[in-house]
Amino acid sequence: MHCKVKLESKKADLNSLRIDRSKPVNEYTQARKKKLITWAIVIVVLLIAVIFLVSSWDKLFSPAIEVDLTIVSLQSPSQSDAVLTASGYVVAQRKASVASKGTGRLVYLGVVEGDKVKENQIIARLEDNDIRAQLDEANANLKLYEAQLLEAENNFNRQKELFNQKVISESQLENAETNYRSILASINLAKAQTQSIEVALENMIIRAPFDGTVLTKNADVGEIVAPLAAGINSRGNVVTIADMTSLQVEADVSESNIQKITAGQDCEITLDAYPNIRYAGFVAKIVPTADRSKATVMVKVGFKDYDSKVLPEMSAKVLFLKEQKEIADVNEPPVLMVENSAIVTRGDKKVVYKIINEKAVEIPVITGREFSGYIEIVSGLENGEQVIDNPGKEIVDGISVKEK
Repeated sequence: MHCKVKLESKKADLNSLRIDRSKPVNEYTQARKKKLITWAIVIVVLLIAVIFLVSSWDKLFSPAIEVDLTIVSLQSPSQSDAVLTASGYVVAQRKASVASKGTGRLVYLGVVEGDKVKENQIIARLEDNDIRAQLDEANANLKLYEAQLLEAENNFNRQKELFNQKVISESQLENAETNYRSILASINLAKAQTQSIEVALENMIIRAPFDGTVLTKNADVGEIVAPLAAGINSRGNVVTIADMTSLQVEADVSESNIQKITAGQDCEITLDAYPNIRYAGFVAKIVPTADRSKATVMVKVGFKDYDSKVLPEMSAKVLFLKEQKEIADVNEPPVLMVENSAIVTRGDKKVVYKIINEKAVEIPVITGREFSGYIEIVSGLENGEQVIDNPGKEIVDGISVKEK
């Protein structure tokens, strides 16, 4: 009996070691794949974490130094000598909108934009046929009165002789004298009327008030021109003329900076249209009133010399200089400059620091002339590059930095 029990237990142990063929093989394969994938993901995450820590070690444990940057730029020597910069517009100080004193249809216009005119030159003419007819009538009346004057004068002289001879009465003499004096008055009146009509005829002619250049043409032949009455059906001024020798730059200067400017102070003028051309100038006038709305004072800057490129209403920038500048100095070509504070000495050489990939990179430079707060860069840098301003001893090649 005991042996039988042992045999049965051995059979049970052997049965437990048998592979259960009832379960599919795929379940084992899938379980193994899941484990492999899980371990692969864990390994990838660990690798990413290690790479991140290595690449960000300096950022996490060595924070970047904050720095200011300054720009390397082409500047004229005058720019570094400027005490103030202002912007404004070129304005002709002698300018006129020319209109007629009479009213009529424009029949002749002899100029266009850009034409040069001389003082009293005929620019335009209005229709004047009716005024000429009135002038002819007035001249005819004058001749008639002059013819009557001869008869009245002769009659008055005869009457005086007859009166002296006691042939006629005093009243007859007075009548002759009255007729004579009446014709004289009529002649004077006719002359005044003729003169008045001649003035009206002259008013139909539009002349240039001074030597200048035509800026705009505001009317065309056939349009009605009326003085001080421009409207839908009429024109006020025919042309606008400016004296091109009276050009100045009118610049607005802040009230807080006006004390830096004095009359006669030298300036440098640059037109926005021609940024590479500079003109020597001077403070011609400081207008003795302020603009309340803008808190500025107008300063008029004259040109020492200029060419045909300078035109009215052009925008311009003005540099107010500390020292007197000649025209030749203004024409000096611009040079590459940087602020003095960006240059430091490391060993026996002058260097600047640029930021490349968030690292300070040491760049050796060769410097030239020194200006007010700036120094010329002969080699090592290019126009438009940015360098660290005022680098301290802690700024060395390769250190982590970032812009403030």
